[in-house]
Amino acid sequence: MILSIEGMFKFLLILFLLFTQQTFSQIDELKRRTKTLCSPDFHGRGYVNKGDSIAAEFLKTEFQNIGVKPYYESYFQSFNLDVNTFPNEMEIYYEGKLLKPGIDFLINPNSSGRVGKLKLYEIGVNDALIVDSLKSFIQNLFSINHIEDPAVLFDMTLVSSDTVKLLRQVASKLAMFIPVVEIVNDKFTWSVGLDELFLPYIQIQENCINNDGVLSLNIYSEMHINYECRNVIGYIPSKKNNAKTIIFTAHYDHLGKMGNDTYFPGANDNASGTAMIFSLAEYFKENPSNFNIMFVAFAGEEAGLVGSKYFVENSILDLKNIRFVINLDIMGSGEDGITIVNGSLFDKEFSIMNQINKSELLVKEIKKRGPSANSDHYWFSQKGVPAFFIYTRGPNKHYHDIFDTYDSLSFAESIDIIRLLIQFVNQL
Repeated sequence: MILSIEGMFKFLLILFLLFTQQTFSQIDELKRRTKTLCSPDFHGRGYVNKGDSIAAEFLKTEFQNIGVKPYYESYFQSFNLDVNTFPNEMEIYYEGKLLKPGIDFLINPNSSGRVGKLKLYEIGVNDALIVDSLKSFIQNLFSINHIEDPAVLFDMTLVSSDTVKLLRQVASKLAMFIPVVEIVNDKFTWSVGLDELFLPYIQIQENCINNDGVLSLNIYSEMHINYECRNVIGYIPSKKNNAKTIIFTAHYDHLGKMGNDTYFPGANDNASGTAMIFSLAEYFKENPSNFNIMFVAFAGEEAGLVGSKYFVENSILDLKNIRFVINLDIMGSGEDGITIVNGSLFDKEFSIMNQINKSELLVKEIKKRGPSANSDHYWFSQKGVPAFFIYTRGPNKHYHDIFDTYDSLSFAESIDIIRLLIQFVNQL
């Protein structure tokens, strides 16, 4: 049958409308999953109120709704870790003024809680970095009769970044014996604490504090030993027998809460990457590959890549049968392109990715990086499994702070990245 020009135009229009409708559906679902994962109901996907477990159950349900089955009987792979948390009060007053958590101050993630007052005593750089001077300073503090408990104050605002690193090593050791406070003027960045110091360790922005005075604390901490976490795993078998496996991974955990009211949404890091592996699951469910396709949403990444380490060391499949691992982390923008960690290790696969991008004009640029232990690809690489870690680049610089929200994401290249990854798998 030969179509007229008018018929051909109608045919192409229908194809365009179907393609556009599918694209809108993809981005809508991607945004829905991202927004849900970083909502207050998930408590920052950390260890307060079992936010990580709430997220794990949500991801299991998403796999079920898509029709993606577990690899064995369960979607979950459980493991344990020790973690310090701040589930209740989080109040600090400086000279009677209430400070805002996450904005004016951060509590060190390994810090213990405290109710009471701290009198601040500043230590100079030389006294802090010379053992005898530090020892003398601390002895003098304990020889004074205090109304309030003493705390050592480090002013980090006028020293180099290298000196700050040295001072923080000293401060961390001191916080086992005496409370520590830092004055800072850089961006707050929080993390997960795996140990508990005996005493408080606090960072305060310089516009909120002088180099002396009194802090009033009402902070509660709770250390969890052998806290249970769960990797969430879905699987789509190949249409071929004896096929190798492609694994798409992303960590779904984040930093959780710092007190009752302050939580870290983790939209870019990494609700965005987690949502993207579910978009890929939808595609490969409808379009089976010549590879088996596994999807692993890792827990415990922010606690030191614990979930991926457990997966690799207790693998549910033979690592030799893995063709490639593609780890997605920080996938919420892309205006400036993407970066591929391990790109320099796997030139052939990087070239495939780059050629697809040049041909299809998908993302602005693909940068190549060498190996790094900065996300869940690392343990696979250590075992000789070929793996990429891909992240987006763009104007959004929120990272491990309370401002990494859903509204801060642009999703500028999300659909193009999904297309790039699908074609990459098809060309391997």
